Amino acid sequence: MKPVLLVLIPLADNSLSVLREHFDVHYVPTRDGRAAGVAEAARAGARVVLTNGGTGLTGAEMEALPALELVCAASAGYENIDLQAARRLNIAAANSAGTNADCVADHAFALLLAATRTLRALDLHTRAGGWRDALPPLAHFSSRRLGILGLGAIGRKIAQRGLGFDLEVGYHSRRRVDDSPYAYFGGPAELAAWADYLVVVTPGGPATRHLVDAGVLRALGANGVLVNVARGSVVDTAALAEALREGTIAAAGLDVYESEPAPPAELLSFSNVILTPHVAGNSPQAMAASLQRFLDNAQRHFAGQPMVSPISA
Repeated sequence: MKPVLLVLIPLADNSLSVLREHFDVHYVPTRDGRAAGVAEAARAGARVVLTNGGTGLTGAEMEALPALELVCAASAGYENIDLQAARRLNIAAANSAGTNADCVADHAFALLLAATRTLRALDLHTRAGGWRDALPPLAHFSSRRLGILGLGAIGRKIAQRGLGFDLEVGYHSRRRVDDSPYAYFGGPAELAAWADYLVVVTPGGPATRHLVDAGVLRALGANGVLVNVARGSVVDTAALAEALREGTIAAAGLDVYESEPAPPAELLSFSNVILTPHVAGNSPQAMAASLQRFLDNAQRHFAGQPMVSPISA
């Protein structure tokens, strides 16, 4: 008999087909049917939940699933999974750390280049019949300073790409990375004061809420560019809007924002902001790798073996 799996996130049909080869799948991809779906999965004896950092899994939901023994995030983030409840209930937890690192790093650089070189404004200018003669000089991208806020798997990939542009790389993380060749800074403001570009790739959750605030934006300065591919909660949206309005920073590129899935109303009027709808980790390759990581973690868990990427925090 296949173990019962409760899936709480939207998945493509081909991904669901792969899961159904290994599990009896209960698919509840929307908030509207979640309570009923959890109850139905509990009656079926669900042993595994597949979610992500944004969707999460609450302690009450874990308690409502008496056969549950494993919860997995199909993402690096797991901020809305109640890990304290999981530990109390002896439920193992794992994520898909690193499976979309290349994809997110690529997207971060797309946002960084687009914001620095004002591609949105240039596109609109060109479509309106404009030509280059009336334009001011554009910012030079290469040979500047790249600050990375969070040097995990994605942060390291971003650093590698930065070296290809002859960027000097520095970082701040919760702790110094011993084997890192990059300059370490003791806090976000110190990193921002040094950097020309500040790319945010920290975990979400209460510990990092508004880590990038008005003070960090002031430190980044009038020529600085902010990119956030982490979680919307890490950047104070009101402070960012004020910084853009006052010219405290030059531009921003955001794949995530506090209001998502609704667009950030405070930022929509700024031509120097590039917005994308939380798709940095979205590619067929990344999604396939994330799904395979889940399968590997689940298989190893049921075999009594160490998982590939357990959540230990």
